[in-house]
Amino acid sequence: MIKPAKECQTMTEVRLGVDALDRELVALIAKRQSYMAAAARIKTERNTVHDSARIEDVVAKVKQSAEKLGLSIEIAEPVWRELIKQSIAYEFTEWDRIRKPV
Repeated sequence: MIKPAKECQTMTEVRLGVDALDRELVALIAKRQSYMAAAARIKTERNTVHDSARIEDVVAKVKQSAEKLGLSIEIAEPVWRELIKQSIAYEFTEWDRIRKPV
């Protein structure tokens, strides 16, 4: 059984919790990636894949959520900026793949 972090008494318990959360995070990131694939399919112009205003909007929303949930901004912001960076790279790859000449 996975214990809440406050109830953990051993590193084994902590690691079990972290491993369980990592599996959940992978599933959520995979779901997020599916939306990047949808965006690549929907966007008709390649130059719209990178949207600076949208990036800053997403980061602002993440920081707001992080603050409410007690997640350090020093963790949240760089993690999401990297997630966004990699998501954009994935979207470019998907955009190109979808439109690759036969």
